[in-house]
Amino acid sequence: PSVLDSFALLSGQLNTLNKVLKHEKTPLLRNQVIIPLVLSPDRDEEIMRQTEGRVPVFSHEVVPDHLRTKPDPEVEEQEKQLITDAARISPDVAQKQIQSLNKMCSNLLEKISKEERESESGGLRQNKQTFNPADTNALVAAVAFGKGLSNRRPPGTGASVQSGQPGAGAIIAGASGMQQVPMSSAAAQQQPMLAGVQMAQAGQPGK
Repeated sequence: PSVLDSFALLSGQLNTLNKVLKHEKTPLLRNQVIIPLVLSPDRDEEIMRQTEGRVPVFSHEVVPDHLRTKPDPEVEEQEKQLITDAARISPDVAQKQIQSLNKMCSNLLEKISKEERESESGGLRQNKQTFNPADTNALVAAVAFGKGLSNRRPPGTGASVQSGQPGAGAIIAGASGMQQVPMSSAAAQQQPMLAGVQMAQAGQPGK
């Protein structure tokens, strides 16, 4: 019974409100001015919910924009000027201008779509792989660590040394009778490299 009584009360109030609004002496609400009574710089969750998150606060900065019912005077003047200019144009001229504008817009859209297709195809060409990663890794390993390189000397290197250095045979012959001294690993690695450099310089004097 309490729910039915409350429903009857609300129904009667709504009917009375509708009669008042539909009365001929009641002014239209669209002609009424809304005056803000409370302005606050703090965040208002109720306004956020009603405006779907567009207006977080109801302060003096946003009230003139959100409660404005007319555009700026400059905008009104521009609209009046445009309406006056449009009224002076005949229907045939207006139709020709509409067709030319549509043609320009279609050409512009075609150019934009063509540029987009070219940019997409260019991006695909740039993303296409143009090298073999395995070959690159093998080349880097060979240059940096000597991986995969042969330790054999090219043929004719000894002859070039003997022909390029006349005293090399005598030095080698004399060195055979000298006492053998054990060398460290660093010296043993350094001597073949130096010999290889000397042989290359002797065999190729121009380089």
